[in-house]
Order: sequence, then structure tokens, then C-alpha cells
Amino acid sequence: MNSLLKRQIRKYLTDAQTTDKNLEQFLDAVDRSYNNFDEQFTMQQRAMGISSEELFHANHQLRQETEGQQEVIDKLKRVIETLKFYELPEHTNTDNLDLDELKLVDYIDNQTKEIIKINKQREKLLSELAHQNQELNDYAHMISHDLKSPLRSIYTLTTWLKDDYENSIDAKGKESLKLIRSNVEKMDLLINSILEYSTINKTETTFYNVSIDKLIDDIVNTSAVPNHISICKKQTLPMVKGDKHRLHQLFENLISNAIKYNNKEKGLIEIGFSEDDTFWNFYIKDNGKGIDKTYFQKIFKAFNKLENNPESTGMGLALVKKIIQVFGGTIWLESKLKEGTTFYFTLKKEPHGTGTT
Repeated sequence: MNSLLKRQIRKYLTDAQTTDKNLEQFLDAVDRSYNNFDEQFTMQQRAMGISSEELFHANHQLRQETEGQQEVIDKLKRVIETLKFYELPEHTNTDNLDLDELKLVDYIDNQTKEIIKINKQREKLLSELAHQNQELNDYAHMISHDLKSPLRSIYTLTTWLKDDYENSIDAKGKESLKLIRSNVEKMDLLINSILEYSTINKTETTFYNVSIDKLIDDIVNTSAVPNHISICKKQTLPMVKGDKHRLHQLFENLISNAIKYNNKEKGLIEIGFSEDDTFWNFYIKDNGKGIDKTYFQKIFKAFNKLENNPESTGMGLALVKKIIQVFGGTIWLESKLKEGTTFYFTLKKEPHGTGTT
């Protein structure tokens, strides 16, 4: 990568400029900045790809197993209590007693010991998973910091190059410098998205009332919505308990996707909701390109993109899913190619008083 960049920069300079000592210092600085860049980024993608998603599913499975085990224990306790009140006739010879009841007690005792053993293994596994997840998050922060440093150097160096050789670099050279700066900005955005993803569930916060209706208005007013796309609310959206920053990320990512992948002459995005005793049920519907059913689950995984869109980091829907899980909800979609897509998601009306976001 660094050799290619040096070659591209030299391509637009004169012979005199290529021998300039200051330029050589600049190229050496770029060379050092790119050292191990691709390798570190690949390692970070791998680490984040296996981290939180697997931990969430493992915890969910263990929780279900624990609930099942507790149900068995409760039933066994009831059987034991029944046996305690079992009265034998006075004339019964205990030497000839039918051993079915005694066998049952032995069986209950063995099963209880086995369940205790399994629960200890479960606690150990949960502890190991939590430790591994913390290590992965620490690793993500460390790698992100290491990546941001050379990015800042490259961005600064291209600024100096543009200022120092403003009158020497032709239009193509200036366009190349602009492309370098643009890619640095996209990489910085990706790193920030990864850090956001890795820190969800880690910071304690207090849930409070947030107006989704006003939140949507703020998102629409601050977003670059093309003139051919209309965004409408089906009804006045509710006040929900949550964290404004995370809810903003959630709705902004879904609305941004609906805008980005709408190829219709007159694009339409509709936002609405319904409710039941436990959940707010939201939907965001568009009349855009649509999504093939094969990708319905893949798009929620980190770094997965349907198209090679340079503006996409591949983290948006993964971030959305994780935020919704924090709020005790689920997300799914319905879609038809060339007709549009509807994302449905739920948020608990009463999340834990002090939750994690």
C-alpha cells in the first residue's frame, strides 16, 4: 500500500520536485505511517467479528439451560416433600419394602448433584466468556488507537503537500490528494464505528423519557435528505424510556440506509409504530431496491455489506441490532427486490431502571 501511494504521488511531480529532500522526508513519513497498517486492520476485523455476537448467543443459551435446570430442581423438591409425608403401614416389614420409592430418592439425589456440577461449570464458562470479551474489547481499543495515529499523520502530511506544492501539482495530482484525504476520513469513521460497537453494554446509564417524535424530526433536519425522497411519520411517535444517544444511533442508521439504497424516482420512507403491554413495536418502511432473502440475517453481522458502497462501513446494522438487544428487543425485516424493505423492531416499555447502553 505504501509503495503504491509513493508511486502515485511521484507521478504528478516534476523531476526537480522528485529529488527535493523535503519531499523525500514526506514520502518516508508516509512509508512509516503505513507500516503494518493492513495487518492491524485485518486483525481488528477478525477480533470484532467473533466478539460480542458469539458472547450474546452463548449467554442466551446458558440462560435457557439454567431456567430448564431450575424447573427440574423445583419438580424434584416437590417430589421429595411428597415422599417425606409418605406413611407406611405399621405392620409393613421394611426388609421386604418395594424399593421403587428408595430408588426414586436415590435418583433425585444423583440428579441434584449432577445439576449442581453443571451449574458450577456454567458459572466458570460465563466467567471465562466475560474475561475473553473484555480482552477483545481492550484489544479493539488498543488497535484502534494504533490505527488512528498513522491516519492523522497521513492526513496532516497530505495537507502540507497540498499547501507547499499548490502551484506545482496539476489537477490530477490535486484530485489524488483529495482521494487520499477522503479515504483517511472513511477509515476514521470505520474505526469510530468499531469502538461504538465494542462499548455498547459497557457503560452504565440511567434510562429516561425520550420523545421519538422529536428525535426523528432532529434526524431529518440534520441529515442530507435528497429532494426526491420524502420521509413521513404515520402518526405521532411515542415517548419511550431509553438513552437518547443510542436511540438516535438506532433510528439514524435505519433511516440513512433507507435513503442510501433508494433508487426510485420518488423515494418514500415511512415510520410508524404500534404497542402492546410490554413492547413498543416500530417499523421503518421504504420503496427502495429491496433485499434478497438470502441476506436477511447476514446484514446484521459486522463488516457485512450488500454492495461495495464506499460510503458504507458495514457496521451500521450490526450496531442497530446490538442497541435493540440492550433495550430487550428484537429486529427483523420483510423485503421484495425492486419493491422495497420494511425493518421491524421492538423496544421494551420498561427496561431496567439503570441499564447498559
